[in-house]
Amino acid sequence: MSCISSHFSLSRASSRSSRNSRKAAPGCPGVSQLSSTSSRNAFGKFPSQSCYFYHKVNLHSQTAELCFAISTMLNDNFSTSTVEENDENIKIFSVDPLLESYKDHFIYRSKRYVEKNVLIEKYEGSLKEFAQGYLKFGFNREADGIAYREWAPAAQEAQLVGDFNGWEGSKHRMEKDEFGVWMINVPDFSGKPSIPHGSKVKFRFKYNNGKWVDRIPAWIRYATVDPSQFGAPYDGVYWDPPSSERYEFKYQRPPKPRAPRIYEAHVGMSCSEPCLNSYRAFADQILPRIRANNYNTVQLMAIMEHSYYASFGYHVTNFFAVSSRSGTPEDLKYLIDKAHSLGLVVLMDVVHSHASNNVTDGLNGFDVGQTTQDSYFHTGERGYHKLWDSRLFNYANWEVLRFLLSNLRWWLDEFQFDGFRFDGVTSMLYHHHGINISFTGDYSEYFGLTTDVDAVVYLMLANRLVHDLLPDAIVIAEDVSGMPALCRPVSECGVGFDYRLAMAIPDKWIDYLKNKADLQWSMKEISCTLTNRRYTEKCIAYAESHDQSIVGDKTIAFTLMDKEMYTGMSDLQPASPVIGRGIALHKMIHFVTMALGGEGYLNFMGNEFGHPEWIDFPREGNGWSYDKCRREWNLVDTDHLRYKYMNAFDRAMNSLDDEYSFLSSAKLIVSSASDEDKMIVFERGDLVFVFNFHPENTYHGYKVGCELPGKYRVALDSDAFEFGGHGRIAGNVDHFTSPEGTPGAAETNFNNRPNSFKVLSPARTCAVYYKVDENSSREEDATAST
Repeated sequence: MSCISSHFSLSRASSRSSRNSRKAAPGCPGVSQLSSTSSRNAFGKFPSQSCYFYHKVNLHSQTAELCFAISTMLNDNFSTSTVEENDENIKIFSVDPLLESYKDHFIYRSKRYVEKNVLIEKYEGSLKEFAQGYLKFGFNREADGIAYREWAPAAQEAQLVGDFNGWEGSKHRMEKDEFGVWMINVPDFSGKPSIPHGSKVKFRFKYNNGKWVDRIPAWIRYATVDPSQFGAPYDGVYWDPPSSERYEFKYQRPPKPRAPRIYEAHVGMSCSEPCLNSYRAFADQILPRIRANNYNTVQLMAIMEHSYYASFGYHVTNFFAVSSRSGTPEDLKYLIDKAHSLGLVVLMDVVHSHASNNVTDGLNGFDVGQTTQDSYFHTGERGYHKLWDSRLFNYANWEVLRFLLSNLRWWLDEFQFDGFRFDGVTSMLYHHHGINISFTGDYSEYFGLTTDVDAVVYLMLANRLVHDLLPDAIVIAEDVSGMPALCRPVSECGVGFDYRLAMAIPDKWIDYLKNKADLQWSMKEISCTLTNRRYTEKCIAYAESHDQSIVGDKTIAFTLMDKEMYTGMSDLQPASPVIGRGIALHKMIHFVTMALGGEGYLNFMGNEFGHPEWIDFPREGNGWSYDKCRREWNLVDTDHLRYKYMNAFDRAMNSLDDEYSFLSSAKLIVSSASDEDKMIVFERGDLVFVFNFHPENTYHGYKVGCELPGKYRVALDSDAFEFGGHGRIAGNVDHFTSPEGTPGAAETNFNNRPNSFKVLSPARTCAVYYKVDENSSREEDATAST
């Protein structure tokens, strides 16, 4: 594979190894049936009462006016002077009556949101125009030269310096306007730009102690570091390539998938060799692998420039700049265009929850003791995240809003991203940032003085902007707290995300794998964890992401098989009990998570084939080694190694959703979760899923419930030879249903299902059954095979 050799600067910020406390979601009682119609409140928390009765809520008229205003703002004909009372628009309260107890909080934050919109319309024209700050700030071509603007209200004097003037700024002094914005126009010389494309530039300013400092422009679009100088600071680079070198997109964005099947990837560490990979090599060599495994979405990490590689891209220094380690902005455009040509939606891991603590090459360098109003960040303790060693934005500041909202539009417009995964949302939502907090599900934890309303309003603005610009955008929140209404539309007084990450699920699997013997696994607890979500808010389920792969943790495959992965993965010898158990459970854990855990699915690069070991980025502690900062694709490509079986099953999981769209189905019913049998049986869409987690017991003629009568056959079977199994489940056998109980009397049915059929369920296997349609392609294939 093509690689980029590179050095990197030694950070003044620590690695982001200390993430928010990721406590499991509040527990729920053991139940035999979980569905969208089961006894729970509107957001999926199981109440102590046996049921809830939904009713029309009488709402405070002020709340109605404010929420109607929010709803109206989504229309082109919005006028703040015509806000009318309209109770029918208060959907968030009618969906979840428990939220009515906190209507004062919703009134307050809704009022703040409306007021912010009014001001934006009054002074900036519209939210969309406000989010085009990159057309004004930073470097922009004008008719006769290059205009450069920078917001630095605390600076006393300012100059533009760089290669173009020999780093002597006396002839390029800048002027400040009444809003603290410094500006200069550098006229063209002999018809050519005075600042050449690719040349280094910096913003030089003097602050209140009379000291001059050089900083990378806040809106810089590219930044590089001298690879020959260890620990060198980054330099801003003026990026304006001629038309002959500018990448032009050739392909349209693919349609929004009904359910995202997300492949989380890190470009730099995607090479087989111990080095940095490039955007173009990733596009040409890795994207086809992702497409071949039937993922429909790619989520790219570490795209925004970050001076410390080992931060995994979460200590951003330059928000508008593509990470130069893997190539240029034009190279990234090539990658995204190639993904679109393959039908892949591309999401960006965006970090607006905090910024790098670096001074010389990050936004923190603009904070020179000014007041909060004149800074990107809060002052004092409020402006510092003690676990992440990073700075925290002041989301109430006008120019911070312009900067962050414009950042989102920049990545959508300039690079054609299809949406975002917002990192660290829990830290944004609360003043305590989720540090040492265990969320129990009590609504008072979400709506009170600990809530950072400024951040909530920013997220509402951000989600509205993204969906206005790109209605098919996918926006995901990384939130461990489970805040109600986070994934409801802004028009309903929600925060506006499309999905949240189901972060309790990987914690549950790691707990089971590390602390419980197989016979101690509770099927009720597993199914409860996987289904414990607010049914009106969509989740992305995952068994493991990059968090479970970095040093200090282990992937599921490595936890299951550990050192035997070095000696026991050859298919030329019988599998040891450890390897046999490991591969079987790897398939089952990922599949039950996908099928039961959410309305979308995510997997981190390499985990689809059980990549061994962990990820360890180059750092002082490992001698700056790239050895474990790569993906060994040769393992899955080698035919006699067992990695191919896990990869094949991963591909089959995704193909099953392609064919049956079970992830996007609202029908989800767990008919049995037996701790005695170690069996979980459920329906998703019209498919019937049967999981046998028992380490020894094979069940012959095991009775499973279903809704629809008819004939069923196997759609997917983890025990098939092609997945490294033993081929014990016949794929061409017809399973005919029998009616159960009295029609219309659910209590007389089998596991509350009106029909049933019997199956063979070997130990540590899972199988999916589909109802045969005599005209279906599967029926024709099955007939042909016999």
